[in-house]
Amino acid sequence: MHLSPAIPIIRIFSEEKAREFYVDFLGFTIDWEHRFEANFPLYAQVRRSDLILHLSEHHGDATPGSTIFVRVQDIDALHAELQCKDYKYGKPGIQEVPWGKELETIDPFGNRIRFSEAPEEDVREA
Repeated sequence: MHLSPAIPIIRIFSEEKAREFYVDFLGFTIDWEHRFEANFPLYAQVRRSDLILHLSEHHGDATPGSTIFVRVQDIDALHAELQCKDYKYGKPGIQEVPWGKELETIDPFGNRIRFSEAPEEDVREA
């Protein structure tokens, strides 16, 4: 038996705000989009490196205000990249925590992405 990595579904309420945050600010690309018909809610897959997220405007698909924990290598580079973008609605910083460094950002819908880099002595091969 093989289990694949989970793909979180993130509840969104505005396609425009979601693109501004996930694509323009965080640097994700859109893999695909789906609507049942022209004037129906969006369901899309975005990706950055090995991180895949599903964004959904569909009521009941996910709960707003969720948190996603993402392991990252070189969190300082991610921080520098985000600072250069000067996103109007968020200026995330890096915090030292007992399990490494964290950079948390909140999307326009109240969902949190907690990027985390383990201390060097705790890094393990996948």
